[in-house]
Amino acid sequence: MTGLIEISEPKSGLTVRAALIGAKAPVNTAFLWRWLAEERVVPSIHAIWTGPEISCPIPHAQVAGEDALPPENATLTPQPGDVVLTYVPTHVWGGNPVPVFDIGLFYGPGARMLFPIGWLAGSVVAQVVPEDRAALAEGCARIRQTGACEITFRRLPEASA
Repeated sequence: MTGLIEISEPKSGLTVRAALIGAKAPVNTAFLWRWLAEERVVPSIHAIWTGPEISCPIPHAQVAGEDALPPENATLTPQPGDVVLTYVPTHVWGGNPVPVFDIGLFYGPGARMLFPIGWLAGSVVAQVVPEDRAALAEGCARIRQTGACEITFRRLPEASA
C-alpha cells in the first residue's frame, strides 16, 4: 500500500503531507487507507505521556467492527515526522469496553511510546515528507500552546506526491 495523505488543522496553520509505508506495515496502512475512503475529522490533543506528539484518537463510531491490528514496523521511540497507528484491545486501557485506535503525529525528538498502561509499541504507517517536517513541528507547537483541536485527514491524489 502506497499513497499520500494530507493532515491539517486550520487554527494552527498545520498542513502537511505524509507518505504511507505499506511495505513495512501492510495491514495497518491498509486499515488507514480504508478509513480514509472519506475525509475524516478527529478530535485531537497534545499528548501528555509520549512527549512531542499530537494524539488523534479515532472515534469508535468510525472504526466499529474493525479487526484488531497487529504490530508492524513497530516502534517504542518514534522519530520526528513519524505517523504512528496504535491499537489497544478492548478492556486494556482503563477497562474501556471498546478498542482504541489512535494516530500519533510525532514532531520532535525524544518521543516514547509510554502510556499510563505502560510501554506499548505502535506501528509507523507513514512519514511526513521531509520538506513538510518544519511545518509539522511549527503547527504541532501551536497546537500544544492552544489546546484541543480537530485534525483533518484525507487522501491526496497521486499527482500531489
